[in-house]
Amino acid sequence: MSTLLFLTQFAVIAYALIAGVFLAFSDFIMRSLSLTGGVGGVEAMQVINREVFRWVFMTLFLGMAGVSLVLVGLSVASLAEPASAFTGLAGMVYLLGCFGVTVVFNVPMNEALARMNLSDEATGAYWRRTYLPRWTFWNSVRTAACALSAVLLLFALMAMAQTA
Repeated sequence: MSTLLFLTQFAVIAYALIAGVFLAFSDFIMRSLSLTGGVGGVEAMQVINREVFRWVFMTLFLGMAGVSLVLVGLSVASLAEPASAFTGLAGMVYLLGCFGVTVVFNVPMNEALARMNLSDEATGAYWRRTYLPRWTFWNSVRTAACALSAVLLLFALMAMAQTA
């Protein structure tokens, strides 16, 4: 089995798993946290943002940034292959739409929330007016990017199958 085929098969599953985590947050977790009384949602999100650094999710999330770079590199090296455009684009979409959005938008909001005191009124205002709508929007962008990357890799696998 070629390296590109193996990485493509692995990455389609990994992209889909990451998309599923992000989808859960955009679909019901953030809405549920917004419905908690007082500062319950803020406190829960502060805990979630600390616990996300456990090895399973972070290994998958950060590892896929590396895999995405490899996919882009392999696609550039094999431009004549029909699947190369799909694999390269999938890697770029993940790097920009998921990893990049996380670093530029979601992480800074998480860090700001982590520094806030639960008893301050400003914390509740930030939570309702800024954090919830913006974080959820950018999380939905990450969801779409991961899902699109998975779909692009499915197209790559179909192209590989047709040329085999």
